[in-house]
Parts: sequence; C-alpha cells; structure tokens
Amino acid sequence: MRPVQALWVAVPLALLIGWGGFNHWQQSRAADDTQHAEVNFVPDVHVAVAKRTVNNHPINLPGQTVAYDSADLYARATGYIAERRVDIGSKVHKGDLLLRIAAPDLDAQLAQARAQLGQLEAALLQAQASLDQAQSNTKLAKLNKYRATTLASQGWDTRQNADTQTTNTDVSVKSVASAQAGIGVAAANIRAQQATIDRLVSLTGFERVVAPFDGVITTRQVDIGDLVQSDSSSGTPLLHIDRDDVLRCQVYVPQSQFPGMHDGVKAEIRVPELPNQVFTGTITRTSMSLAQNSRSLLVEVDIPNPDGMLTAGLFVNMMFHLERPEAVVMIPDSALIFDSSSLRVAVLQDDGTVKLTPISLTRDLGEEAEVVHGLGGGEKLVINPPSELEDGQKVHVLQNKGGKQGETRTASG
Repeated sequence: MRPVQALWVAVPLALLIGWGGFNHWQQSRAADDTQHAEVNFVPDVHVAVAKRTVNNHPINLPGQTVAYDSADLYARATGYIAERRVDIGSKVHKGDLLLRIAAPDLDAQLAQARAQLGQLEAALLQAQASLDQAQSNTKLAKLNKYRATTLASQGWDTRQNADTQTTNTDVSVKSVASAQAGIGVAAANIRAQQATIDRLVSLTGFERVVAPFDGVITTRQVDIGDLVQSDSSSGTPLLHIDRDDVLRCQVYVPQSQFPGMHDGVKAEIRVPELPNQVFTGTITRTSMSLAQNSRSLLVEVDIPNPDGMLTAGLFVNMMFHLERPEAVVMIPDSALIFDSSSLRVAVLQDDGTVKLTPISLTRDLGEEAEVVHGLGGGEKLVINPPSELEDGQKVHVLQNKGGKQGETRTASG
C-alpha cells in the first residue's frame, strides 16, 4: 500500500476513534453529573406553620329544607266531591274550607238515627207512665191490705181475703220495681242512640275538609265529581299541605364531626341558586343519637320564611361554627404524607433539613386537620411534599409574594 493511501485510511480511522472516545467521555461525565445532582438535590418547597388555636372552626355540610308541618288530608266521609275551593299553590289559613264532600248515605243514616231516638224517647215516656200506674196500684193494694187484715183480726172478714190482699200488695210492689227497671233500660237505650247520633254528626262534619294549619297546597289528587272512600289505609290522599312560614333545615352530621353539635349552635344556610343570600339560624333539635346504619346525627335548624323566598325540598349548604373545648393543633391537609409506615408530616428543621414526624388526627375537616399527637404548634410543615422526600434531606424554602421565607402561610390561613 502506498503511503498516501495509508494516510487516507489512517486519518478517518483516527478521527472516528477520537469521536467515539469523546462521546463516551461526555456520556460518562453526564452520568456523573446526574448522579451528583441526585445525591445533592435540594427540592424547592413551600411551608405552612402548624397553628395551636382555640378559635371556633366552621363545618360545611350539605342539607335540605323540609316543611315545618306537613300533612296528607284523607277523606273521613264516603261520597262525592261536591265543591273544591283550592288548587296546588293555594295559600290557606287554619280552618279554611278546602273541599266539600256530598255524602247522602251518611245524611240518611243520621236522619234515621234521630228518628230512632224519638222512638226511644217515647218509649221512655211510656215506661214512666207505667211506673206511675204501678205506684198507684201499689198504694191501693196497701190500703186494701190494711182494711182486710184489720177486719179479719176483728172477725168481720175472712182470713182468706186478708191473705189475698197481702199477696196483691206484694205483686204491686214488684210491678213498681219492674217499671223502674224499664225506665232504666229506656234511658240506657236513649244514651246509646245519642252516642250513635254524635258519631254520625262527627262524620258528617268530615264532609267539610278544612285546613289544619296555615300553609300552601302542594298536591291535589281529586276533582269535582270524584268518589272518595273513608279509608286512610288504602285510599289516596285528597290534598297535601305544607307549612312554609318556617322551614326546617335538615343535615346528617357524620360521627367524625358531631362533637359540639347541640341546641343553640349558630348556622349559616346558603342556597346555590341564591348566591347572594345568607339565611341564619340556630340548631333547634337533634336526634340525640347516631343512626346505626350511617353513623350520622340528624340535626335540624329552623329558619323563618315569612316572604316565601325558600321552599321545601331545596338542597342547601349549611355551615356551623363549633366551639372547641380545648386548644388543638391545626395543619393543612396538603401537608399530610400517607405511606405504608404511618401518617406523617415533614417538619422543617433549623438547619434546613426535614424530619418526617408521625402524627395522629382527631378530625379531618376537608382542607384542615386537627392533630392530637405528634405536634405542639408552631412547627413549619412542608406543603405538598415530593414523593421522594426523605428524612434528613435538605430543602429550599421558596419565598412567597408578600411573605418571608419559611412563612408561607399558617394552617388556618
């Protein structure tokens, strides 16, 4: 091979070997730099200060509005709807006539019962007359007995006649007792018949269906001419009425948030469809025990509704301001670390490292949590800690606008 040809082969080969060596050195250096960066990596973090507080804390829960009083009105008299004075949406007052039922059969029964009462009263008069007659006969029998026994003792009359008059007197006395018993029976029949009449009068009173309280008609199931039966177990309600001047706001409070729920606690009610309206009230009543199937406490708040702005059946958000019996440490939920070891937080140390500290919670309020063990308040906690954050690792705390380094925000702010 000529020297020139050898040179043409050697030069490219040397360049190729040099280029490969340079690439290998560059990759090795990049790997070393990456390893060094990983070993000495200092993540940027935000921190929040755990706050020890005794202030009231708000709890926001979904609820619903229900009518303060609500009733289904059934027919107590069998008949036809003869008159209807209300419809859905009608405002009514207590005692207003809503429906009138025509019940001819019931009216006929009442007339018959009153006629039978007249017959029984006549029978009582007849029994009274019989008593008067029996009493008169007894007086005459006693007089005849006295005469016969007196004459028989003097020998002017027979002993048989005296015995006959004595027997007649005994029979007359028994007739008086029988007549008195007949009067008692007649009086008892009159009282029984009067009770029947009173019952029928009460039933005829149900021909008028009236409002049991002030409210609004929300459901109507009948119209004029419809046949209704006096059976509330199998019949259909005629009307449904709700009282709407006061509403009950009901909410089911879970076990984790029920402490502090008692009568008198203030509540703020907001309706999503009325964003600029806030309705206030206080807890009026609770179920006093948690339901076993849901582990929740039923709480009711009464709110006035004089202008009718609210109605039953609304979905509402209810916020309660509960008092804490003692100071607690509040931390943001974003500072919590959930792993296989335990529930922990990353506490920023004075030397810029973090310490993964196990904690125990009493309640998780959604955005904040109450710590019962592990923190004393005032610790700086890493917010949204990186998944690769390790115990003892250094971190760099970012400075927020308007705040100092390491003072990103408090747990309640």
